[in-house]
Amino acid sequence: MSLLNGNARRRLVQALAVSCALGLAGTVAIPFANASTMKNASFAFTPTQNAMAVGQSFASESAGAVVAQRDAYIATDPAVLAAQKAAEAAKAAAELAAKTAAQNAAAAAASSSSSSSKSSGGSYTPPAAATPNAGSAQAIAQQMLSDRGMGSDQFSCLVSLWNRESGWRVNAYNAGSGAQGIPQALPGNKMASAGADWETNPATQITWGLGYITGRYGTPCGAWAHSESAGWY
Repeated sequence: MSLLNGNARRRLVQALAVSCALGLAGTVAIPFANASTMKNASFAFTPTQNAMAVGQSFASESAGAVVAQRDAYIATDPAVLAAQKAAEAAKAAAELAAKTAAQNAAAAAASSSSSSSKSSGGSYTPPAAATPNAGSAQAIAQQMLSDRGMGSDQFSCLVSLWNRESGWRVNAYNAGSGAQGIPQALPGNKMASAGADWETNPATQITWGLGYITGRYGTPCGAWAHSESAGWY
């Protein structure tokens, strides 16, 4: 078999050189073309930065969308844990404060409604409590006057005063004015300052009544004198 002549060998070498050159150009040109295409592509997205404890996410709705989600985050840093605990405590305190405020508002509204109905007559019904006779209530009052250093003259004035006001009945109620009890306090719940059982206990009512009389008139006789002249005390 004879060897290729000189011209044939030269053509073969030239063909091989051209082929290699074309292959190298394609290898270099394709990445640049791809890079140009990627550069001109439209990727519209807005990253969102979440709190550490929430986890990070990134998403795009356009072509070539990228979606990434970080695994659940459990804080171990003392500062982060302290901040989380403080936030939880603040939330709990705010909820408790709101609940307490609502309860107080409801209680105030109920108290206001109750006081209004009692002071204006209306639908209030005195308690059906056992009512001691006048002699028993008067004996309590006489002892209280004696403890205050007042004698029989002041007791006599007090008997006349409260005979007129209530007949010494612990559940006496004036539907017109809303006054209540032996001393006819207006409104009746004023007597709660002397005891929670002010609606049914004559001693509680008398304690409040004597405090009112001595504070405003000095003595039962002073209150009786005013009642005689004005019709009330």
